[in-house]
Amino acid sequence: MTNKVALIGAGAMGGAIGERLLATGNRLAVFDLDKVKVQALVARGATPMASAAEAAGASDYVILSLNSAAIVRRAVFGDGGVATGAKPGTLIIDMSSIEPDATRQLAADACEKGFRWVDSPLSGGAPKALTGELTLMAGGEEDDVEDAHNVLRDVAANYTHMGPAGAGQTTKLINQVLCALNFMAVAEATRLALDAGVDVLKIPQALRGGRADSAILQEYLPRFATRDYRRTGRIDNMVKDLNAAQDLARQTHTAMPLTAVCAEVHRLLTAAGLGGEDQAALMEFFQRKDEDGK
Repeated sequence: MTNKVALIGAGAMGGAIGERLLATGNRLAVFDLDKVKVQALVARGATPMASAAEAAGASDYVILSLNSAAIVRRAVFGDGGVATGAKPGTLIIDMSSIEPDATRQLAADACEKGFRWVDSPLSGGAPKALTGELTLMAGGEEDDVEDAHNVLRDVAANYTHMGPAGAGQTTKLINQVLCALNFMAVAEATRLALDAGVDVLKIPQALRGGRADSAILQEYLPRFATRDYRRTGRIDNMVKDLNAAQDLARQTHTAMPLTAVCAEVHRLLTAAGLGGEDQAALMEFFQRKDEDGK
């Protein structure tokens, strides 16, 4: 069956999700304030819409891929937002990474207006979206989470219902803590390998299958070593997520000393003007002056 899907937000992540949905036979109505991003999907078969309301009205499912809870709220409940055009009972699937508390309030407000809400943040980035191999962690009512899977199975290889509204976002914060610490560990280990004179590019093969192995080690150690900063994510987005994780830790009285150090390094890089760069640019924190001429 062909799903009619509205995509609100066609940035790097939303664009990849949209491209995959089109490739798997879904009908896609797309809205983004950036018309260039919209046109990239239109070229692949999407229908451009003048507003989020218009996109939602033409669809049975609405996927949000946006940068903050405030933007999500405007896109759904603001002028020309999803809520002003969607049919009663429309399922809103928020694939943004935002705070659990904000998600619970958004879900409650959507329910009050007759809509359904699933928070389904992701792990894997744009490359995994394009191949349908994302990892998704979902929060919401069981029936709604199951219904959302009718669309999300086209972009995800791993889809887990974590609990009620906000549970998906909480799981995403845990994911981000683990990823951020792993990025830092791999960057630091890369620096040691470079300074010690070992053949750095052999390390992923040498450690494959051992306890130190990880997807981040396999993908990013060569990128750290060669300063390959092609963007698949952004350091400032990780700062946002680590801030949210630290806020949650304060609420739950959870000690997270390693996360605190990692967050500060990310903030230092953002302050140095690297916030828009990929996580690979963490290597700048460990860079030697004799390598870059500074």
